[in-house]
Amino acid sequence: MVLENLSVGTLRNVSLRVPGGEVVCVSGPSGSGKSRLLRAVADLEPHDGRVSLGDTGQLDVPAHQWRSRVVMVPADSQWWFDDVGGHFPDEAKAGLPSALGFTPEVMGWSVSRLSSGERQRLALWRALALEPEALLLDEPTANLDNDSTEALEIWVLDEIRRRQIAVLWVAHDPAQIHRVADAHYRIHGTTLERVDGGH
Repeated sequence: MVLENLSVGTLRNVSLRVPGGEVVCVSGPSGSGKSRLLRAVADLEPHDGRVSLGDTGQLDVPAHQWRSRVVMVPADSQWWFDDVGGHFPDEAKAGLPSALGFTPEVMGWSVSRLSSGERQRLALWRALALEPEALLLDEPTANLDNDSTEALEIWVLDEIRRRQIAVLWVAHDPAQIHRVADAHYRIHGTTLERVDGGH
């Protein structure tokens, strides 16, 4: 995935390459535009500049088609059916990873009984069930305790590497960035600056 001179909100001329199978972390102060950057890449927010995936530009395909290939997992995920299972294809229901910490019965649960952390974990599995080529993760472990966070990181990194998914991951915890990032960029004023670090 390649971003060329992307401008959204106060961010200007962001150029970035995210190879398949790698995680690029983005950090920055609250309100600096991290989520808006992800929304622009997902074609959910008006922006200038170009985003491409392989030979396909964001503007070359209908928005819904782009979003099926470049999938965003917001910090607060949306659920539109009453039951959890309604959001998943059959093979994803059957293949629920143990790393998420659920029994298969969760697919019969009402969405309203899920905690925010449970919603985050299931939203990540829902996104992966779409077989995306790129994932945009907005603080995907913000509502999890340390043990759950590290278990989720190990699982999702394995999925990313195996499937060769390009990932932009908004994070604020330096320890997490060190664990998951192949590259780290920080929003500084109106620009995105490379930070040494990542593993």
